[in-house]
Amino acid sequence: MKFSLTWLKDHLDTEATVEEIAAKLNAIGLEVEGIENPADQLTGFTIAKVLTAERHPNADKLQVLTVDAGTGDPLQVVCGAPNARAGMIGVLGLPGAVVPNGGFELKKSAIRGVESNGMMCSVAELALGDDHDGIIELPADAPVGTPFAEYHGADPVIDVAITPNRPDCMGVYGIARDLAAAGLGTLRPVAVQQVPGFFPCPMPIRTDDPEGCPAFYGRVIRGVKNGASPKWLQDRLTSAGQRPISALVDITNYVMLAYGRPAHAYDLAQLSGAIFARRAQDGETVLALNGKEYTLTSEMIVIADDKGVHDIAGIMGGEHSGCSETTTDVLLEVAYFDPTRIGDTGRKLNLTSDARQRFERGVDPAFLDAGLALLTELIVEICGGEPSEIIRAGEAPSGTKVVAYDPALAERLGGVAIPDDQQRAILRALGFGSDARWNVIVPSWRPDVDGAPDIVEEVVRIHGLDNIASVALPRADGVARPTATPAQQLERRLRRAAASRGSHEAVTWSFLPEADAAAFSEGNGAVWTLANPISEDMKAMRPSLLPGLLAAVRRNVDRGASGLRLFELGRRYLRGTSGHSDERLTLGMVLAGEKAPRGWATGKAQVFDAFDAKAEAMALLAEAGAPVENLQVLGEAGPQFHPGQSATLRLGPKTVLARFGMLHPALLKQFDIGVPVAAVELFLDAIPGKKAAGFARNAYAPPALQAVTRDFAFLVDAALPAGDLVRAIKGCDKANIVAVRLFDDFRGQGVPDGQKSLAVEVTMQPGEKSFTEAELKAIAEKVTGAAAKLGAVLRG
Repeated sequence: MKFSLTWLKDHLDTEATVEEIAAKLNAIGLEVEGIENPADQLTGFTIAKVLTAERHPNADKLQVLTVDAGTGDPLQVVCGAPNARAGMIGVLGLPGAVVPNGGFELKKSAIRGVESNGMMCSVAELALGDDHDGIIELPADAPVGTPFAEYHGADPVIDVAITPNRPDCMGVYGIARDLAAAGLGTLRPVAVQQVPGFFPCPMPIRTDDPEGCPAFYGRVIRGVKNGASPKWLQDRLTSAGQRPISALVDITNYVMLAYGRPAHAYDLAQLSGAIFARRAQDGETVLALNGKEYTLTSEMIVIADDKGVHDIAGIMGGEHSGCSETTTDVLLEVAYFDPTRIGDTGRKLNLTSDARQRFERGVDPAFLDAGLALLTELIVEICGGEPSEIIRAGEAPSGTKVVAYDPALAERLGGVAIPDDQQRAILRALGFGSDARWNVIVPSWRPDVDGAPDIVEEVVRIHGLDNIASVALPRADGVARPTATPAQQLERRLRRAAASRGSHEAVTWSFLPEADAAAFSEGNGAVWTLANPISEDMKAMRPSLLPGLLAAVRRNVDRGASGLRLFELGRRYLRGTSGHSDERLTLGMVLAGEKAPRGWATGKAQVFDAFDAKAEAMALLAEAGAPVENLQVLGEAGPQFHPGQSATLRLGPKTVLARFGMLHPALLKQFDIGVPVAAVELFLDAIPGKKAAGFARNAYAPPALQAVTRDFAFLVDAALPAGDLVRAIKGCDKANIVAVRLFDDFRGQGVPDGQKSLAVEVTMQPGEKSFTEAELKAIAEKVTGAAAKLGAVLRG
């Protein structure tokens, strides 16, 4: 929220500088995002007098001026403004000055062959308004040579980030109240003067939805003249980032920004019959002030008359009934709406506004009469007219509550001891009341305060968060116990392992374009889409980590990267059976492009293949504690992968721990990637947990005898996975065989068509005594027998 220093001082009697105010706001929990000083934009602009104005020799619509800028020597300036003339005083931008509206730097230049030493400026060029028909014309007594920023009196603007729990600070008056409570001045009371009505209100007003709109107050003011608002009002709205529109609209915006009280003004001539708050009808439409048409549902609140809807209640008015220059009679609406209903409506319509921000956080229900009085007073003062009597339909909730409080909580919860009388003074300055038993009465403008801890927060922040001493947390004696959970320890191990193997960690969005998410949804269930996404390109929750990594590959390859090794550890989001999001811990990895560059020893560059992906998958699963020696290599990696160059790693036929392989060319084309990409996805949630073990490990006892190795070569079907043979041999005699390693895969001369030769090294470990020849022969028979079950034949 933005406001000028002058606007703040309308409500706070203080001599503090803007820097002191900003420091105090930060100290009491109202974060200052920035301070804008418009004077900085006007550097290089000075008050100057036009001495002569002659017609440009080479252009009919330009003049050549001689200008006195207070430097002694007149300057020559080319100007195209129709009101430029000798004797007038205006604003001259000197060479080197940057024009606020446009951001370009002024330079000495020749315009149509005539030298120009700057520019005489208009209101629009200095970003002081919309008038660009001519240059600024200052009073005759304006001091020539004085910097324009000094003459204009530019007012610093403070930008404060208001958190959702502080609706009371959505108006300048609420911020002034906090500063006064913190000792930075005196709060000026709201000067509310009730303006009496001179005739009965001609427009019936009622609320037909007391749940959504408990209170609807209104009155008519007839005979108004809607023109431009006065300068003081325009200046305050401009400081808040608002564009002045007309007096009636500006007044409602001013009261909203000054006191946090949204209101609306209707052109009475555009209304028919009664005006009332009601639920919308399903399919009903309204053309809002932003020029867009919205389709409504029955859960939404609208303001309507006998002909139809005029206003999306609490969010935005309708274009048809808004005030214009021809408005002479106006209906003022000040209402209280249910915050939850306003928030739901705004999200469903994807429509936000200053009014919605205030209503959904909770406006002061006790400020309806005061808000209507302030609006009436300002309209009558600025636009004239005669107000009617007020109609009050319904009744707003009281908004006040009583909280039992113990002042000792300030030290127990807040960490600082504050005397009781000081706590009472702080609460009183913030508008809270209290009795002798510390029953605290919460004011109606603080819907965020629900219990004693909230009271502690108020007391402590005004006392000063900087006054809380830093105290170390208590620590038990002895060795510190680990704080990381098993899942966190697993993530750390995997990150270190992946990085140590040469991959770079990437962090990508959890949101994806729907098309990217759909490409990976098959096999993962329906895509989980957001009702209110940040943008259309971030509408779906990722069902896989690979789309984000592929987008990173595309960006890097487009910028000249020849090879990439990227991994990410995070959650993928699936639509659960109960309709809720199902989050699963996953590690994704992509190996793109060149594995090794071309060289004299290797020749052409080497690219990544499916076996590289498998090696990464096996290594990382081993680091995660998966029983990699028991894993089976099976197909069905998914349509995203190349069917002949991909597989899954499974623990049994159903439990998939990982999938790996080359990505399908069609998928790479969809992601606009022109290099081959191998990918790995580890489903960490599927890894079985370790069995409970004792605290101490078993003592390591190296074998007393040397291991024995034997080599076997088998002819097998060419389609048989080598891993199946290795697994079968290793399981045939677990007591003696400790390792089996494939060391050769041969297909060629001497091997029948449709077969291959697989050679394995079998390691056997004797126990108390060395193996005898008979024992080795028995083990060898078990090996050949296990291989024979897979159709393998021992080669001679």
